Amino acid sequence: MDREWQLAHGRSLTLGPRALIMGVLNVTPDSFSDAGVHYSLDQALQGARKMIEDGASIIDVGGESTRPGAARVEPSVEQSRILPVIDALAKQDDIIISVDTYREETARLAVEAGAHIVNDVWGVQREPAIADLAARTGAGLVIMHTGRERERDPDVIADQFAFLNRSLEIARLAGVSDSQIVLDPGFGFAKDTDENIALMDRFSELAAFGYPFLAGTSRKRFLGAVSGGEANERDVVTAASSAILRLAGADIFRVHNIAMSRSTLNLADAMLDNRGKRP
Repeated sequence: MDREWQLAHGRSLTLGPRALIMGVLNVTPDSFSDAGVHYSLDQALQGARKMIEDGASIIDVGGESTRPGAARVEPSVEQSRILPVIDALAKQDDIIISVDTYREETARLAVEAGAHIVNDVWGVQREPAIADLAARTGAGLVIMHTGRERERDPDVIADQFAFLNRSLEIARLAGVSDSQIVLDPGFGFAKDTDENIALMDRFSELAAFGYPFLAGTSRKRFLGAVSGGEANERDVVTAASSAILRLAGADIFRVHNIAMSRSTLNLADAMLDNRGKRP
């Protein structure tokens, strides 16, 4: 079913008929697979433009690595990395911008600079004021599941519902509209290989939430565990996982290699179109 994802600054994206790609733009020196590639402003802008040309609909700008064991940075450092990039990208009308942060202050400044979406890897549970910000500004809100720093249900789907229902309660109480919300099952975030594979295999069960889903498997360690290869050698298996998850119901795919994922997602979309033509 098609639905409009409502975003800040009067923008929106149609979810459903075609898989959408969110390009990963890490403005960091220590991200797990692309450290330093987009660290300067010029590099970041060139990278974003290439992503759009290759088929990305959204550019997700992050200033702090979320890989396991990564050191946290001060908010001022995070902001100094991403705000000039967001400000420059916002001057280009064809780019939808997401900010990858769990800090309300950073999210607020990013939306003021022109970001349309807040992508929170802590599901608005670390800083619930992000939900208030989304309600106030109309920003799209990606609410991600994480297993970090808490007790988890041993069943991966039961844990999704336990965590994400709490996040949705926070968002609703803040006044965030359902049309602003996209959920993310958080592949790789405090999940081992078996748990990630189980989550992929049972992904269609998450349709019971009734919200669109974003999937971020790109170059994750569990893909390397099953296919071999270092992080920057996992684009083929990333594309395959994205196609599998598209057929299982995901709408948006956060990836590093846009062109390869676009090709495989076109195939998945063609298969979904064919399903719709069956009597």
